[in-house]
Amino acid sequence: MAAETAEQPAVWRRQLAEAGPGGASGLAEAAELVRRRAPRFVLLVARGTSDHAALYAKYLVEITLGLPVGLVSPSTYTAYGRRPDLRDVLMVAVSQSGGSPDLLRTLEVAKAGGALTVSVTNNAASALATTADAHVDVLAGPERAVAATKSYTAQLLALNLLFGGAGADALPDLGDAILARDAELAALAVRYRFAERMITTGRGYSYPTAREAALKLMETAYVSAQAFSGADLLHGPLALVEPRVPVLAVTSAGAGGQAFAPVLDALAERRADVVTVGSAARDVVLPETAEPLAPLLEILPFQLLARHVAVDRGGDPDAPRGLRKVTETL
Repeated sequence: MAAETAEQPAVWRRQLAEAGPGGASGLAEAAELVRRRAPRFVLLVARGTSDHAALYAKYLVEITLGLPVGLVSPSTYTAYGRRPDLRDVLMVAVSQSGGSPDLLRTLEVAKAGGALTVSVTNNAASALATTADAHVDVLAGPERAVAATKSYTAQLLALNLLFGGAGADALPDLGDAILARDAELAALAVRYRFAERMITTGRGYSYPTAREAALKLMETAYVSAQAFSGADLLHGPLALVEPRVPVLAVTSAGAGGQAFAPVLDALAERRADVVTVGSAARDVVLPETAEPLAPLLEILPFQLLARHVAVDRGGDPDAPRGLRKVTETL
């Protein structure tokens, strides 16, 4: 996990170098196909960590392209056997392995229903990649640790580029600088060695980061971590907050960070144990970048933190108990 976390800036450089026409990622061709078809609606389907990348894409498309976006429940297509009319719809399947049967079946049904289908995977030979009308290879290379790190941020960057993102050239150097702060996150991890419960939270583009951070803590360090959007946290779950329940808050510059300010005020009123992470943070301060690109940097400290907490607690973050690298659901 440590080695794969460290590889991320190199993966981003490779993606940026291969994003043009004829590049190994297939990104330019997929983006051109989407532009030609001009879908009226976008559906995203994913599981696990990839679902958080899909949630990021939901914000990205809704905000930057102004298109309505939905997150698909695969059981609608598999367990319930529904066959919706999806003409003029783009369905994007996001998966590390491209091997989950429910995602493949969902994509097949969508294609039969008239949808334009695009898959975003780390395996160009997978069934999901070959079934879709277009495939985007995130070019992360083999990932052996069960906890996804480099494949996740590679998905984020691929989705950003697919939907017309720009300004990502500076990201690799910024990522290197953040990962060089490993000792800082190791020191912070000591604070959570005995934590049983944690809350992660963020708004806008930072909400998927909060979701992914919670998953990393659960699957590597076995911490019961719950993720909430900042708005949802105020609608009831705030009652869970007390000094013994640490809160990790993602707050970066931009509209999402500004909307998050009242959440920090509410947490302060409850004397919560809060650590803020992001370009608008007061604790783990990150470089400022365009808001749609911030999630690629925001997740890096949480990946480092989760690994250190897991090791401090005597665990093996490379092989969490009961988990496999590829999870096949129906």
